[in-house]
Amino acid sequence: MVGWPRIVLAGAAVGIVGGLIGLGGAEFRLPLLIGMFGFAALDAVILNKATSLIVVATALPFRAGTVPLDQVLAEWPIILNLLAGSLLGAWIGAGLAVRMKSRTLYRVLAGLLVLIAAVLALSHITTLSPAALVTGPAQIVAGLVAGFGIGIVASLMGVAGGELLIPTLVLLFGIDLKLAGSLSLAISLPTMLVGFARYSRDDSFTVLARNQGFVLFMALGSVIGVAVGGQLLGIVPEVVLLPVLVAILLVSSVKVWRHG
Repeated sequence: MVGWPRIVLAGAAVGIVGGLIGLGGAEFRLPLLIGMFGFAALDAVILNKATSLIVVATALPFRAGTVPLDQVLAEWPIILNLLAGSLLGAWIGAGLAVRMKSRTLYRVLAGLLVLIAAVLALSHITTLSPAALVTGPAQIVAGLVAGFGIGIVASLMGVAGGELLIPTLVLLFGIDLKLAGSLSLAISLPTMLVGFARYSRDDSFTVLARNQGFVLFMALGSVIGVAVGGQLLGIVPEVVLLPVLVAILLVSSVKVWRHG
Protein backbone atom coordinates (compact mmCIF):
# COMPACT_ATOMS: atom_id res chain seq x y z
CA MET A 1 0.00 0.00 0.00
CA VAL A 2 1.41 3.37 -1.06
CA GLY A 3 1.47 5.97 1.72
CA TRP A 4 -0.73 9.04 1.27
CA PRO A 5 2.13 11.58 1.67
CA ARG A 6 3.86 10.08 -1.37
CA ILE A 7 0.63 10.26 -3.37
CA VAL A 8 -0.03 13.88 -2.39
CA LEU A 9 3.56 14.88 -3.18
CA ALA A 10 3.40 13.18 -6.57
CA GLY A 11 0.12 14.94 -7.30
CA ALA A 12 1.58 18.26 -6.20
CA ALA A 13 4.62 17.82 -8.44
CA VAL A 14 2.36 17.12 -11.40
CA GLY A 15 0.15 20.09 -10.52
CA ILE A 16 3.11 22.47 -10.23
CA VAL A 17 4.40 21.41 -13.63
CA GLY A 18 0.94 21.86 -15.13
CA GLY A 19 0.43 25.20 -13.39
CA LEU A 20 3.72 26.51 -14.77
CA ILE A 21 2.35 26.16 -18.30
CA GLY A 22 -1.24 27.06 -17.47
CA LEU A 23 -2.61 23.49 -17.60
CA GLY A 24 -3.67 20.80 -15.13
CA GLY A 25 -0.73 18.48 -15.74
CA ALA A 26 -2.67 15.27 -16.45
CA GLU A 27 -0.36 14.43 -19.35
CA PHE A 28 2.48 14.27 -16.81
CA ARG A 29 0.40 12.35 -14.25
CA LEU A 30 -0.35 9.44 -16.57
CA PRO A 31 3.28 8.23 -16.87
CA LEU A 32 3.65 8.51 -13.08
CA LEU A 33 0.62 6.30 -12.54
CA ILE A 34 2.15 3.68 -14.81
CA GLY A 35 5.82 4.01 -13.85
CA MET A 36 5.91 5.10 -10.20
CA PHE A 37 2.71 3.52 -8.91
CA GLY A 38 2.64 0.44 -11.14
CA PHE A 39 -0.89 0.67 -12.54
CA ALA A 40 -1.67 -1.14 -15.79
CA ALA A 41 -2.36 1.11 -18.79
CA LEU A 42 -6.16 1.03 -18.72
CA ASP A 43 -6.31 1.35 -14.92
CA ALA A 44 -3.94 4.34 -15.11
CA VAL A 45 -6.11 6.02 -17.76
CA ILE A 46 -9.29 5.60 -15.68
CA LEU A 47 -7.62 6.87 -12.49
CA ASN A 48 -6.10 9.78 -14.43
CA LYS A 49 -9.55 10.60 -15.83
CA ALA A 50 -11.10 10.59 -12.34
CA THR A 51 -8.33 12.79 -10.93
CA SER A 52 -8.51 15.18 -13.88
CA LEU A 53 -12.26 15.50 -13.44
CA ILE A 54 -11.83 16.61 -9.82
CA VAL A 55 -9.04 19.06 -10.74
CA VAL A 56 -11.07 20.63 -13.58
CA ALA A 57 -14.23 20.90 -11.45
CA THR A 58 -12.17 22.59 -8.72
CA ALA A 59 -10.57 24.99 -11.21
CA LEU A 60 -13.88 26.25 -12.62
CA PRO A 61 -14.90 28.60 -9.76
CA PHE A 62 -11.36 30.01 -9.51
CA ARG A 63 -11.30 30.61 -13.25
CA ALA A 64 -14.62 32.47 -12.98
CA GLY A 65 -12.80 35.11 -10.92
CA THR A 66 -10.36 35.64 -13.79
CA VAL A 67 -12.81 35.66 -16.70
CA PRO A 68 -16.45 36.66 -16.02
CA LEU A 69 -19.02 33.94 -16.72
CA ASP A 70 -20.95 36.15 -19.14
CA GLN A 71 -17.86 36.38 -21.37
CA VAL A 72 -17.64 32.60 -21.46
CA LEU A 73 -21.37 32.14 -22.16
CA ALA A 74 -21.22 34.75 -24.94
CA GLU A 75 -19.13 32.26 -26.92
CA TRP A 76 -21.75 29.49 -26.68
CA PRO A 77 -21.76 28.80 -30.46
CA ILE A 78 -18.05 27.91 -30.30
CA ILE A 79 -18.54 25.81 -27.17
CA LEU A 80 -21.37 23.85 -28.81
CA ASN A 81 -19.41 23.50 -32.06
CA LEU A 82 -16.46 21.84 -30.33
CA LEU A 83 -18.66 19.85 -27.93
CA ALA A 84 -20.61 18.36 -30.83
CA GLY A 85 -17.38 16.67 -31.89
CA SER A 86 -15.67 16.14 -28.54
CA LEU A 87 -18.59 14.37 -26.83
CA LEU A 88 -18.79 11.79 -29.61
CA GLY A 89 -15.00 11.49 -29.67
CA ALA A 90 -14.86 10.98 -25.90
CA TRP A 91 -17.39 8.14 -26.05
CA ILE A 92 -15.62 6.43 -28.96
CA GLY A 93 -12.16 6.99 -27.43
CA ALA A 94 -13.16 5.33 -24.15
CA GLY A 95 -14.75 2.48 -26.08
CA LEU A 96 -11.54 1.96 -28.02
CA ALA A 97 -9.44 1.98 -24.85
CA VAL A 98 -11.44 -0.75 -23.10
CA ARG A 99 -11.32 -2.97 -26.20
CA MET A 100 -7.62 -2.57 -26.93
CA LYS A 101 -5.11 -5.20 -25.95
CA SER A 102 -2.91 -3.98 -23.11
CA ARG A 103 0.19 -3.96 -25.31
CA THR A 104 -1.58 -1.87 -27.96
CA LEU A 105 -2.83 0.65 -25.42
CA TYR A 106 0.67 1.15 -24.02
CA ARG A 107 1.91 1.87 -27.56
CA VAL A 108 -0.95 4.26 -28.28
CA LEU A 109 -0.35 6.14 -25.02
CA ALA A 110 3.36 6.41 -25.84
CA GLY A 111 2.53 7.89 -29.24
CA LEU A 112 0.06 10.36 -27.72
CA LEU A 113 2.67 11.54 -25.22
CA VAL A 114 4.92 12.37 -28.18
CA LEU A 115 1.99 14.21 -29.79
CA ILE A 116 1.39 16.27 -26.64
CA ALA A 117 5.12 17.06 -26.42
CA ALA A 118 5.06 18.32 -30.02
CA VAL A 119 1.93 20.43 -29.46
CA LEU A 120 3.39 21.84 -26.24
CA ALA A 121 6.62 22.81 -27.99
CA LEU A 122 4.92 24.33 -31.04
CA SER A 123 2.27 26.24 -29.09
CA HIS A 124 4.93 27.89 -26.92
CA ILE A 125 7.52 28.45 -29.64
CA THR A 126 4.93 29.87 -32.05
CA THR A 127 3.17 33.06 -31.01
CA LEU A 128 -0.52 32.20 -30.65
CA SER A 129 -2.19 35.30 -32.06
CA PRO A 130 -6.01 35.30 -32.04
CA ALA A 131 -6.84 35.24 -35.76
CA ALA A 132 -9.33 32.70 -37.10
CA LEU A 133 -7.78 30.50 -39.79
CA VAL A 134 -11.13 29.86 -41.49
CA THR A 135 -14.65 31.28 -41.24
CA GLY A 136 -18.22 30.31 -42.07
CA PRO A 137 -19.24 26.68 -42.73
CA ALA A 138 -15.60 25.60 -43.08
CA GLN A 139 -14.95 26.78 -39.51
CA ILE A 140 -17.91 24.77 -38.20
CA VAL A 141 -16.73 21.60 -39.97
CA ALA A 142 -13.16 22.17 -38.76
CA GLY A 143 -14.50 22.66 -35.21
CA LEU A 144 -16.39 19.36 -35.37
CA VAL A 145 -13.34 17.49 -36.65
CA ALA A 146 -11.00 19.12 -34.12
CA GLY A 147 -13.44 18.47 -31.26
CA PHE A 148 -13.82 14.83 -32.30
CA GLY A 149 -10.06 14.29 -32.32
CA ILE A 150 -9.60 16.08 -29.00
CA GLY A 151 -12.37 14.00 -27.43
CA ILE A 152 -10.70 10.76 -28.52
CA VAL A 153 -7.28 11.83 -27.20
CA ALA A 154 -8.77 13.08 -23.92
CA SER A 155 -10.52 9.76 -23.28
CA LEU A 156 -7.60 7.60 -24.33
CA MET A 157 -5.20 9.45 -22.01
CA GLY A 158 -7.59 10.39 -19.20
CA VAL A 159 -6.77 14.08 -19.63
CA ALA A 160 -8.91 17.22 -19.81
CA GLY A 161 -7.56 18.11 -23.24
CA GLY A 162 -6.64 21.74 -22.53
CA GLU A 163 -3.25 21.30 -24.19
CA LEU A 164 -5.11 20.71 -27.48
CA LEU A 165 -8.23 22.80 -26.90
CA ILE A 166 -6.50 26.11 -26.17
CA PRO A 167 -4.45 26.21 -29.42
CA THR A 168 -7.60 25.17 -31.32
CA LEU A 169 -9.67 27.97 -29.79
CA VAL A 170 -6.99 30.57 -30.51
CA LEU A 171 -6.00 29.49 -34.02
CA LEU A 172 -9.30 28.17 -35.38
CA PHE A 173 -11.74 30.59 -33.76
CA GLY A 174 -9.55 33.63 -33.04
CA ILE A 175 -10.25 33.57 -29.29
CA ASP A 176 -8.06 35.56 -26.91
CA LEU A 177 -5.63 33.30 -25.03
CA LYS A 178 -6.97 34.21 -21.58
CA LEU A 179 -10.58 33.57 -22.58
CA ALA A 180 -9.54 30.38 -24.38
CA GLY A 181 -8.36 28.94 -21.04
CA SER A 182 -11.83 29.38 -19.54
CA LEU A 183 -13.61 28.09 -22.64
CA SER A 184 -11.41 25.00 -22.62
CA LEU A 185 -12.62 24.18 -19.10
CA ALA A 186 -16.26 24.62 -20.17
CA ILE A 187 -15.66 22.15 -23.00
CA SER A 188 -13.42 19.76 -21.06
CA LEU A 189 -15.80 19.08 -18.19
CA PRO A 190 -18.75 17.65 -20.20
CA THR A 191 -16.30 15.89 -22.52
CA MET A 192 -14.66 14.18 -19.55
CA LEU A 193 -18.03 13.25 -18.05
CA VAL A 194 -19.04 11.48 -21.27
CA GLY A 195 -15.75 9.56 -21.40
CA PHE A 196 -16.16 8.73 -17.72
CA ALA A 197 -19.69 7.44 -18.34
CA ARG A 198 -18.43 5.16 -21.12
CA TYR A 199 -15.65 3.77 -18.91
CA SER A 200 -18.20 3.10 -16.15
CA ARG A 201 -19.91 0.54 -18.40
CA ASP A 202 -16.79 -1.64 -18.44
CA ASP A 203 -15.58 -4.09 -15.77
CA SER A 204 -12.23 -2.26 -15.65
CA PHE A 205 -14.03 0.66 -13.95
CA THR A 206 -13.84 -1.28 -10.68
CA VAL A 207 -10.26 0.00 -10.33
CA LEU A 208 -11.79 3.29 -9.21
CA ALA A 209 -13.72 1.65 -6.37
CA ARG A 210 -10.54 -0.06 -5.20
CA ASN A 211 -8.51 3.16 -5.29
CA GLN A 212 -10.88 5.90 -4.11
CA GLY A 213 -8.47 7.12 -1.45
CA PHE A 214 -5.60 7.14 -3.94
CA VAL A 215 -7.59 9.34 -6.35
CA LEU A 216 -8.64 11.77 -3.62
CA PHE A 217 -5.08 12.20 -2.32
CA MET A 218 -3.71 12.51 -5.86
CA ALA A 219 -6.38 15.11 -6.71
CA LEU A 220 -5.66 17.01 -3.49
CA GLY A 221 -1.97 17.19 -4.31
CA SER A 222 -2.71 18.16 -7.92
CA VAL A 223 -5.04 21.00 -6.94
CA ILE A 224 -2.47 22.37 -4.48
CA GLY A 225 0.27 21.98 -7.07
CA VAL A 226 -1.69 23.77 -9.81
CA ALA A 227 -2.28 26.70 -7.43
CA VAL A 228 1.43 26.88 -6.58
CA GLY A 229 2.48 26.47 -10.20
CA GLY A 230 0.08 29.23 -11.24
CA GLN A 231 1.77 31.60 -8.79
CA LEU A 232 5.16 30.69 -10.26
CA LEU A 233 3.93 31.20 -13.83
CA GLY A 234 6.34 33.54 -15.60
CA ILE A 235 9.00 33.30 -12.88
CA VAL A 236 10.71 30.26 -14.38
CA PRO A 237 12.09 31.29 -17.82
CA GLU A 238 10.19 29.55 -20.62
CA VAL A 239 13.45 28.98 -22.49
CA VAL A 240 14.52 26.75 -19.58
CA LEU A 241 11.16 25.25 -18.64
CA LEU A 242 9.88 24.22 -22.06
CA PRO A 243 12.76 21.95 -23.15
CA VAL A 244 12.69 20.23 -19.75
CA LEU A 245 8.95 19.51 -19.94
CA VAL A 246 9.16 18.31 -23.54
CA ALA A 247 12.07 16.05 -22.56
CA ILE A 248 10.05 14.64 -19.63
CA LEU A 249 7.18 13.77 -21.96
CA LEU A 250 9.48 12.17 -24.53
CA VAL A 251 11.34 10.10 -21.92
CA SER A 252 7.99 9.11 -20.41
CA SER A 253 6.75 8.00 -23.83
CA VAL A 254 9.74 5.66 -24.19
CA LYS A 255 9.16 4.18 -20.73
CA VAL A 256 5.44 3.68 -21.38
CA TRP A 257 6.24 2.03 -24.72
CA ARG A 258 8.61 -0.39 -22.98
CA HIS A 259 5.89 -1.31 -20.47
CA GLY A 260 4.01 -2.83 -23.37
